[in-house]
Amino acid sequence: MTKSRGRLAHVEHVRAPEDWKDRERALQYRLSQILIAYHRQKRSAMIVLEGWDAAGKGGLIKRLTSELDPRFFEVIPVSAPNEMESEQHYLARFWAQFPAAGDWSIFDRSWYGRVLVERVEGFATPDEWGRAYDEINALEATQCANGTRVVKLFLHTTQDEQDARLIDRLEQPWKRWKVNSEDFRNRARRSAYVDAYEEMFERTDTKIAPWHIIGANHKKHARIAGLEILAERLAEGLDLTDPPLDPELRKLAEKELGRTLKPQ
Repeated sequence: MTKSRGRLAHVEHVRAPEDWKDRERALQYRLSQILIAYHRQKRSAMIVLEGWDAAGKGGLIKRLTSELDPRFFEVIPVSAPNEMESEQHYLARFWAQFPAAGDWSIFDRSWYGRVLVERVEGFATPDEWGRAYDEINALEATQCANGTRVVKLFLHTTQDEQDARLIDRLEQPWKRWKVNSEDFRNRARRSAYVDAYEEMFERTDTKIAPWHIIGANHKKHARIAGLEILAERLAEGLDLTDPPLDPELRKLAEKELGRTLKPQ
C-alpha cells in the first residue's frame, strides 16, 4: 500500500457528528438561499470536485443539489474528450460550459485532468501538462476577474477505504455500473497519482481559487464538510438580505387579491 506524502499525508479522517442530519438539512437550505441570491444579483459560480475514484464526489453532488432550484445550476460530468475535442485545445470544451450570470456550474472532475490522468497515463506530453498549471491558473483568474466565484474541493480516501468501496460496488448489482477497468488501472498507479495531486495542490492553490482537501473515509463527514466549505466560500461578499417588495407590485397584489399585505 502506497503511503501518502505532502498534504495528503496530513488529511484527517473523522466521523460525522451525531447531529449530521440536522446540519445537512440546514446547510442544504442555506445553499438554496445562496443560489437564489446569486441568481437575483446576476453572480455566478464554478464548483470543481476532484478526488480518488469512489471517494464520494457523486454523493456530495447529490446532497448539494437536492434542494437547489434546478433552473439555476448545471452538473457537468467530465469524461475523456471525444474525437473532435481531442483536436482542440484541452480547455476549449470547458469554456462552453461555464455558467451564465446568475447560475452555478458544478464540475464532476474538470480541466485538472490535464495534470492528473493525462499526465499519469501519458495522454499528454511533459511539455503539455507542464505548461497547463499556468494555463489553468490564468483560466480561473479570468473567471474570478469576471465576477465568477471558483470553489475547488478534493476528496481524499486511503487505499484501504477505496478498495472497500470498489469491492462493495462490484458485489452490489445496482452499483456495478460505477466500476470499470480504468478504476483498477488508476489504482495500480496510486503513487504516481499522489505525486500528480501534490504538484497540482502546490502549483494551483491560489488566493482567489484555493484547494480544500477533505478527508473522505467517512462519507457523512465528507458531505457535511463539503457543504460547509461551499456555503462559507459562496457566501463571501454576497448580499444575503431579503429584497424589498416593489411598491407597485404591492399595490397591484393588494388590489387584485382584495387584502392588505403584512408590512415588511
